Amino acid sequence: MQIIDSITIPEREAKTHKGDYGRILLIGGNQNMGGSIMLSTRACVYSGGGLTTVCTHHSNHAALHSRCPEAMVSDLADIKRLTKLVTEADCILVGPGLGLDIKGNNTLTFIFQHIQPHQTVIIDGDAITILSKLRHPLPDCEVIFTPHEMEWERLSGIPIDEQTPDKNRASADKLGAHVILKKHHTELYLKSGDYKINKGNPAMASGGMGDTLAGMLAGLVGQFGLEDAIQYAVYIHSKIGDQLSETMYVIPPSKIIDEIPYMMKRLEQ
Repeated sequence: MQIIDSITIPEREAKTHKGDYGRILLIGGNQNMGGSIMLSTRACVYSGGGLTTVCTHHSNHAALHSRCPEAMVSDLADIKRLTKLVTEADCILVGPGLGLDIKGNNTLTFIFQHIQPHQTVIIDGDAITILSKLRHPLPDCEVIFTPHEMEWERLSGIPIDEQTPDKNRASADKLGAHVILKKHHTELYLKSGDYKINKGNPAMASGGMGDTLAGMLAGLVGQFGLEDAIQYAVYIHSKIGDQLSETMYVIPPSKIIDEIPYMMKRLEQ
């Protein structure tokens, strides 16, 4: 397993516009868990996602506009609009705060039916749990899973204390997907190989931290090559956490988000 201790990210080209940095669609946030998709949305925007649209429960719209006016919003119940947004997106993130009820199940099924081969889908949070129960076939496109260890146990069938690199690699191959296994020193099982990010700390053990990483990943996939985007997202997320932990005992995910563009500038090639 290759250890990643440092990265650099390329400078933006001078003659570019927002359309060059991805059309990103984030799907999640039921009436009880709107905070999850709001964290993902802010992280996506602050990571540089070009055009960010959020499909979420209508009760979240006002708060989302207040917290992140840069993002566009649509009602998750508006199927006609959702169909258009899914087909137009470059990258789709589904799962943060989606819920585990029939509405969440139906949303995931619908999205899988409309995803195109040229797109990338990031499956996070509740969408991982739904998929581990229903066993939908994956869409014919690039798929990224972002499980923590318990979600990975549900999805792969490997108990947490048996999640060795060899078993994890075999399960990722069987899925035919890229896997970000979130843990102390997160492990990446990508199609090119296996990597470990030697960053992160216990101050980051806070609700919403995974939603933030998923949003960062969506924003970066819209800008960079797929595997580069995965490595950049995990590294930047953890490096910011390490920096903040020098003066903070616990790190709220919103603090990570505030620092993303500054850290990206420091890592600019």
